[in-house]
Amino acid sequence: MKKRDLIQAVALHTGLTTKEAGKAVEGTIDVILANVAKGEIVNLSGFAKFAKIKRPARQGRNPATGETIQIKAKTVAKITALKGFKDIALGVSPAPKLNTKPIVAAAAPAKKAAAKKAAPAKKKATKKAAPAKKKAVAKKVVKKAAPKKTVKKAAAKRR
Repeated sequence: MKKRDLIQAVALHTGLTTKEAGKAVEGTIDVILANVAKGEIVNLSGFAKFAKIKRPARQGRNPATGETIQIKAKTVAKITALKGFKDIALGVSPAPKLNTKPIVAAAAPAKKAAAKKAAPAKKKATKKAAPAKKKAVAKKVVKKAAPKKTVKKAAAKRR
């Protein structure tokens, strides 16, 4: 699942618009990153723990030659899956049910009905002038494009 898919799933599950869900997902990621960068531990109960860990310098061994080497101190990012996440991932406990149908579906028919009432008045005004222009444009395009296509097809059949 990519970030775009996650945003769509969050939008469907929560009833938010895609833009609102996108802002929520992006905001959550930004807050986690900013706090971990400061050195704080972010613990999302039952999901994961995000931390910035400082590892001290130490002695190591080169596996090819057996020679001892000095490994420098470094800072690493550490993400630990917590018990709730592990249980669901391993099938010990059931995964949460997701809402795959839009929650706003009940409000949509009311909007469509209102739009249908207002739309016919607009259509009547545009129907008189628009068809004449569309037919004229369509005929010109067909006349110019049709001979070229038939010539190409005939040449392709000869080969």
